[in-house]
Amino acid sequence: MARKKAETVEEPKHEEEQQTEQAVQQTEEQPAPAVDLSDIPTLEIESDGGGAAPVEAEPASPAEAPAEETPERETEQQTPPSEETIPDEYPEELAAAEEQTPELTDRQKFYALKFNELDRGLTPAERAEWNSIYASYRGRSALHGRVLGVDPMKAKVFDRSTRVQAMQMMNCAVIVMHRIRIIIPETELWFSENEKPDYVAQSLTGANLDFIITKVDREGNFATASRRMAMRARRYYFAHRPALSTEGARLTCKLLSVGPRRCLVECYGYDIDLTQRDIRYTAIPDLRNEYHPGMELPCIFKGFDPETHKPIISVKETEANPFDGAILRHPEGCRRMATISGKYGGGVFCNLPDDTVLMCDYSYQHEDSDFMIGDTVIVVVQSFNMEKKQIYGKILSKW
Repeated sequence: MARKKAETVEEPKHEEEQQTEQAVQQTEEQPAPAVDLSDIPTLEIESDGGGAAPVEAEPASPAEAPAEETPERETEQQTPPSEETIPDEYPEELAAAEEQTPELTDRQKFYALKFNELDRGLTPAERAEWNSIYASYRGRSALHGRVLGVDPMKAKVFDRSTRVQAMQMMNCAVIVMHRIRIIIPETELWFSENEKPDYVAQSLTGANLDFIITKVDREGNFATASRRMAMRARRYYFAHRPALSTEGARLTCKLLSVGPRRCLVECYGYDIDLTQRDIRYTAIPDLRNEYHPGMELPCIFKGFDPETHKPIISVKETEANPFDGAILRHPEGCRRMATISGKYGGGVFCNLPDDTVLMCDYSYQHEDSDFMIGDTVIVVVQSFNMEKKQIYGKILSKW
């Protein structure tokens, strides 16, 4: 009997445990967001901004116990200060920053000019000159002019690699079409991969250049131009004209600088160095005696150099080679009158009246000091080299 009583006593205890477990399960089935601690600070911040309402949790839940907040969380919960609470520490600097207006660019300053007032008292020739400058500046159209001189000037140079602007002395080509001075700085004369020494820039006086206006100073009555921009446009034009860029085409080149033995020419945006052999079949003692900057010479386009990617041109091939038929005009053993045009390596170059060139030596009774360049002599034709197209002879005496 005692054992049965014990069993009856244990049964009610088991039912009570089941009831408590069911109550705990009902409390655990409540929504999970109420116990998500990580979402509580975010939701509070959003509520301050007028968004979703904050989640209210039951006070009996253990998740509602206030946790110790770190200094970082305290900074997150702080609301941003209003404009009234911001201290005005630098009133002068802030006012200057608000009142400062962006500086106008050169092009904006140009369009802001009142051309009617500025050009009112100009003559027709001056007005036409300024209109050409305005059109070149607006539409990047090329102009042409002759260099009157090269002046040393101070200019502000901006280095793109270091992004530093500094003052620098440089040679500037000066062009005056009618009354307005147009300045081309040395940095705008040549491309970066084809820069020339200073003495080449100083010898540009008299050369005809293509340029594009890059800046207009109407009050100072001058303009700044760039030759590089015009050369780039000329190259584009040359590359897209098959009649010009085909081998054998006849072109025109302009002399820029002339030296004793070589010269610099410009052909459709390319600066090309030519030697005396590229210009004339006959030997010339000094090119400066016959050629000057500003002259235009016909030439033959022979292709592009694979190394420099520049056109290969020849001026002398526009005329017939005087060597052709020379063996009939001047057979071996004949004597002819010629003029000494040059000396090189102990040899003497003599030109016949028909522009035929003879490479001569002195006879045994003469010395080099007996003959000077420009002297007229009697020569004898000795042999012909048909492969090199050269004629060899000997100087017999002065004429």
